[in-house]
Amino acid sequence: MELVLTLIAGVAARLDDEAVGAAADGLQRAGAAVAAPDWLAPQKACDLAFSGLSPARAVEVATGTVADAAIDLAVLPAADRRKSLLIADMDMTVITHETLDEIAIEAGIGDRVAAITRRAMNGEIDFGEALVERVALLRGQPAEILDRVLDHTQLTRGAKSLVRTMSAHGATCLLISGGFTHFTEVVAPAAGFHGSEGNRLEVVDGTLTGRVVGRIVDRNRKVEVLEHWRSSLGLDRQQTLAVGDGANDLPMLLSAGIGVAYRAKPIVRQQAPAKIDHGDLAALLYLQGYRETEIEPDD
Repeated sequence: MELVLTLIAGVAARLDDEAVGAAADGLQRAGAAVAAPDWLAPQKACDLAFSGLSPARAVEVATGTVADAAIDLAVLPAADRRKSLLIADMDMTVITHETLDEIAIEAGIGDRVAAITRRAMNGEIDFGEALVERVALLRGQPAEILDRVLDHTQLTRGAKSLVRTMSAHGATCLLISGGFTHFTEVVAPAAGFHGSEGNRLEVVDGTLTGRVVGRIVDRNRKVEVLEHWRSSLGLDRQQTLAVGDGANDLPMLLSAGIGVAYRAKPIVRQQAPAKIDHGDLAALLYLQGYRETEIEPDD
């Protein structure tokens, strides 16, 4: 069996034998040979290995069987499922908010900045240009507003489990963000990443100048980081995993062995090889075939 359909229940949902059986029956009716269900986690995640059907057709069939249930699914190659390199976006992926939007709220210009953010994340305007425009609006603000946002920054559910588990099995895990180093340098070690990269805000005499120092971490830089680490670790493309939610993440997702759109913008969901809309970040472990007993705790 060269392909695997993985079904994963959402955070507040339950996966049962009926749903798995319906998916298996659907694949068989479409012409696939399907193996017996392999439960990765009771009532949470299950694999259906199959052959004789294209990935696109299998996703179409399986999606029809789960209907409107809060179940994520993906069809991926059965070989080499566990990845050796993870590249993750930060804002709205590893953490639960857009840091620049939160900084803007603290500065009293939340609506102005959020409108630009939405357009950038949907791919309507260039990310780099949008970043420069938004940061310029922060000129003259006290740098302490960054700490106020950092104080209420929270990791996404499953982030620690994802990074800790992959790391425990020998993977290199990196946080690459179009956000700011003030946050990446705290979030990365908190989640267990081996390193991070982000944009650096210029601060003079405790005040934001409205400028970004150095090269902007944009869509091109994210791909460069992925390719640099893949090459330096001597990995094939198939051994890499990337996850993100915005349009600036899409080239990175398309360059990885598995690119996962996590609760992502429409343009990303439509094009990414896999998507998680209902589960938490630990769902990425089930996509790699990890079993519940192998997953590190998220606390």
